[in-house]
Amino acid sequence: MAAQLRLSLDRPPIYRREDFICSDSNSLAVQAVDAWPVWPGGALVLAGPAGSGKTHLAHCWSQRAGARILPPGWRGEGIARLEGPVLLEDADRCEVPEEALFHLINLGARDGNGLLITARTPPAQWACGLPDLRSRLNALPVAELGEPDDTVLLGVLAKFFRERNIRPSDDLLAYLVRRIERSAPKAREIVDRLDEAADAEQRPVSRALARQVLGGEAGDDDAPE
Repeated sequence: MAAQLRLSLDRPPIYRREDFICSDSNSLAVQAVDAWPVWPGGALVLAGPAGSGKTHLAHCWSQRAGARILPPGWRGEGIARLEGPVLLEDADRCEVPEEALFHLINLGARDGNGLLITARTPPAQWACGLPDLRSRLNALPVAELGEPDDTVLLGVLAKFFRERNIRPSDDLLAYLVRRIERSAPKAREIVDRLDEAADAEQRPVSRALARQVLGGEAGDDDAPE
């Protein structure tokens, strides 16, 4: 049977709190975010490696707080007019001018405001040449997310399969958890590849297909199917 032509559809991410998987790797960070609006100094840094769930958790907070999400590449434009809670993502990589970041932290401390910052590293590790900003950064409370553990990875894999109307077996999920990079983006990539391969070859999504898609690198625990 000829493979059907598939449409490449970009699926915008949906950040719902009920889809965020809590586990030992992130429970303390979740508690810290949920403590808003009583963050010390009105601000919190959510730090963790790529794919650990920072953006998901931060966007859940922004929805609850009614926060303004600063756009990528923001350089301080309109800072004097900012009011209310604000979310700044990837602060250790987005090159926000130091004076703008200094004023943003001060704004977060005002009544009715709040500032959530996401980054891969804690602010103590950020390069900074402005002494006043360095003191502010050192004083910021930090909530750290670890790499997704088995519980989180199983949950995100199941979610991505569910979005594609696929019901994976427990055996397939366990196989993937043992072999893929521990990040939500990688989990989504694998699910997308499995769905596309299954459609192209007119095969079910199974552990055998996963072994093929992942390059045939089977471990000692891979029994024939």
